[in-house]
Amino acid sequence: MTPLVFIYDRNATRSSAYLDMRIEGCRNYAASRKWTVADHWVDRGDDALADARPQLSALLEILRREAGIRPVICLLHSWGRLAADPVHRIAFQQRVARAGGYCATTFNESDELAHEALAL
Repeated sequence: MTPLVFIYDRNATRSSAYLDMRIEGCRNYAASRKWTVADHWVDRGDDALADARPQLSALLEILRREAGIRPVICLLHSWGRLAADPVHRIAFQQRVARAGGYCATTFNESDELAHEALAL
């Protein structure tokens, strides 16, 4: 079954030029794999730097519902789009795994094989 992709990014600055390029890159990456894109979610400003990310939480709520139906992927341009700090990044990856999905990047990286360990 074709995976359903949830594109996520964060943007702490006012400029959106790089953000727009990253989102478009994610859409192109998903299209090249014939994945279906649900939509994209972006945490902005202070939310982009906080542990509580409203847009990521909204994404995970929908991802959780879809996880019982088909494979679900949280697609990122790069791991840094979750968090620059590896400890925080893993915590966000765990949230995705616990919702029933896995993370992938446009650099052909994925935590799919670590899904069970992350979901604990």
